[in-house]
Amino acid sequence: MTQDPTGTVALAFSGGLDTTVCVPLLKEEYGYDDVVGVTVDVGQPKKEFDEAAETAEALGIDHYVVDARAEFADLCLQSVKANGTYQGYPLGTALARPVIANAILEVAQEQGCTALAHGCTGKGNDQLRFEAVWRTSELDVIAPVRELGLTRKWENEYAAEKGLPVEGGDGGRWSVDTNLWSRSVEGSELEDPAHVPGEEIYDWTRPPGNAETETVEVTFEEGEAVAVDGEEVDAVDLIAELNERAGAHGVGRSDIMEDRMLGLKVRENYEHPAATVLLNAHEALEGLVLTQEERAFKQQVDQQWAQKGYQGLVDAPLTTALEAFIEQTQTKVTGTVTVKLDGGQARPVGRESDYAVYSESAASFNEAAVTDDIEQNDATGVAKYHGFQSRLANRVAASVAAREAAAATDGGETESAETDDAEE
Repeated sequence: MTQDPTGTVALAFSGGLDTTVCVPLLKEEYGYDDVVGVTVDVGQPKKEFDEAAETAEALGIDHYVVDARAEFADLCLQSVKANGTYQGYPLGTALARPVIANAILEVAQEQGCTALAHGCTGKGNDQLRFEAVWRTSELDVIAPVRELGLTRKWENEYAAEKGLPVEGGDGGRWSVDTNLWSRSVEGSELEDPAHVPGEEIYDWTRPPGNAETETVEVTFEEGEAVAVDGEEVDAVDLIAELNERAGAHGVGRSDIMEDRMLGLKVRENYEHPAATVLLNAHEALEGLVLTQEERAFKQQVDQQWAQKGYQGLVDAPLTTALEAFIEQTQTKVTGTVTVKLDGGQARPVGRESDYAVYSESAASFNEAAVTDDIEQNDATGVAKYHGFQSRLANRVAASVAAREAAAATDGGETESAETDDAEE
C-alpha cells in the first residue's frame, strides 16, 4: 500500500493511542513526507494538551494547538435555542467535531498540506462528522485505522514494536471525551448494558444529595444565556461556572443506549451539568413567552435541528433553514429563570419576562371573570362542542354494531326454523 511521497498531511492529533500510531503509518503505509499534528481546544483538561505536546515532540512532528473554545461555546448556546438533545441527552461531542474539523482544515491550508487524516474507526460517528467538513475542500482524506482495519490489540503491539510514546494503549479502562459542554465515558465493562457503573466513572458530578440545595438565576436575551445570578459573563465562563455549581449537586448524568448513525447501538455515559441547567431553564422560559402553536411546531423543528447536530451537519442547508424559524421565535425569549439545584435535579421554579403570554388575573381561581369581555359562563358553549365529533362517531359505531348484531341473531333464528321444517 506504500505510495510515493505525497507531501504533508495534517493529522487530528490527541496524543492517544490511535493518533500516535497514525503518525508512522501515514509515512510508511501512505508515503507522506511529513505529518503535522493539530490539537483543537474545545475545553479539554490542560493535561491532555501537555500529553499531546510531549507525544508530538517524541514523535518528531510539528504540533499546532488551536483555541476554539469561544466558537464552540457559541455553538453550544445556539443548541440551547433549539433545545438541542439527541435521544434524551445534550449534544456535546457531536457539536465539537465540526468545530475541530474546521480548525484543522484551516491549519492544513495555511501549512500547505495535501491531505487530512484522523484516527477514527469505521464503527463510530466521528469519522462522518470530520469528513463532512473536510470533503468540502480539495485535500485528500485519510483514515488509517478504518482503512487498515486496525484493532486496539494490533495498535498496542505496533506501538510496542516501534517504541512509540504511549502508555497502556488508551491510557485507562475507558474511552473518555471531554469538552466544555459534556464529558462522555464508554468502553471496557461499560459496554455491557447490564453493568451498573460506580462513582469512579464520574469527574464533573458529585453523588446526588450530598450538597445543600441552592438556586441559580439564568438570564436570557433572545434565547441566549448571558448572565448567571445577574452577572453577565461570556459564554465560556458561563458554561464553566454552571458546570461547577450544578455538578456539585450531581446534575447532568445520562446513562443511555444510543443509536449511532451507522445503525450500531452503544451504551454511553455522559456528564453535562451546565447543559442540563441551561436547557431546562430555556425550555421553561419558552413555555412562558411562546404561544401554544409556536411551542408545538417548534418541537418538530428542534427535533430536526438536533438530528442534524448529531450528524455534525451544522452548516447544512436544512440546518440553516431550521435556524431561521428558531431565531424568529427567540426574539421573545428574553427573561430570567430561577433553577433549583438539588439531588441531581435542575428544576425551574420561577420565570419572568416582559414577553410573557400570561395573565395572572385571567388564570386565577380567585377572579370571577377571565377578562373584561369574557366570562366563565362563555365556556359553556365551547364545552358543548368539545368532543362533539368523537361522541357522534362513537354513537354511530355503536348503532351500526347493534344493527349488525340484531341481523346476525335474526339470521340465525330463520336458518334454524328452516332446518326444523326440512327435518319434519
